[in-house]
Amino acid sequence: MDVKTTFLNGELEKEVYMNQPQGFIMPGNENKMCKLIKSLYELKQAPTQWHQKFDEVVFSNGYLLNQANKCVYSKFNKTGKGVIICLYVDDMLVFGTDQVQVDMTKEFLSSRFSMKDMGEANVILGIMIKHESNGIAISQSHYIKKLLKKLNYFNCTPVSTPIDTSEKLMPNNGQVVSQLEYFRVIGCLMYAVTCTRPAIAFVVGKLGRYTSNPVLEGYIDASWISNTKDNSSTTSWVILLGEGVIFWASKKQTCITGSTMESEFMALAAVGKKAK
Repeated sequence: MDVKTTFLNGELEKEVYMNQPQGFIMPGNENKMCKLIKSLYELKQAPTQWHQKFDEVVFSNGYLLNQANKCVYSKFNKTGKGVIICLYVDDMLVFGTDQVQVDMTKEFLSSRFSMKDMGEANVILGIMIKHESNGIAISQSHYIKKLLKKLNYFNCTPVSTPIDTSEKLMPNNGQVVSQLEYFRVIGCLMYAVTCTRPAIAFVVGKLGRYTSNPVLEGYIDASWISNTKDNSSTTSWVILLGEGVIFWASKKQTCITGSTMESEFMALAAVGKKAK
């Protein structure tokens, strides 16, 4: 089932104002603002308000929230009959022990929200649902084929194992090559892993270790004998990893140096150890 105008169902907890929409500006009140009484699309809090509204509705009807997945709700009676609702933003799957339970749930949801009945589920979120004689099977074969075509690997040779054990992966310390494409491949494969393809979990995790190659950078300076009373130089440094500062300090050098160059070498040696 699909919820129509999903984010318009949320209730606002704080006062929110907006400019009058173009084409609906009231003559003589051009400088006034509109105060929202309901949630609206493009509000930052709209998704949260919608989920709170949905929770309120189903909880009041006796549904229980699955503690392992906050988007799964269930309701069963003492005889074991009942339904499970899986919500994904505005799309939902309704599973039931029999058709009567499913129909009752659909009627209940339609009475509280504007709903569209999509019929028996066959594909949702890239997952194909097949009804077989001994149960329900899920597959992502069409998702995998679409992915192979998109990445121009559709004519690749199939293999029986997900990784070539003789292939040794090494970090790329040179020029970045096709990094965005590599990101896309790993991301798409991760979705397949979490849904229907646990057999490739190891290789995707291993490949995922090479999605980035952050560069370690360090900046160092030394001030030679800034204080004549103790004849000590000062070393200051900052170390960055992937453009983010991770370590910094400004300290007196532990040895007395005889020149500016010597104090610079002392600073380089000390900070080199820190970077290592």
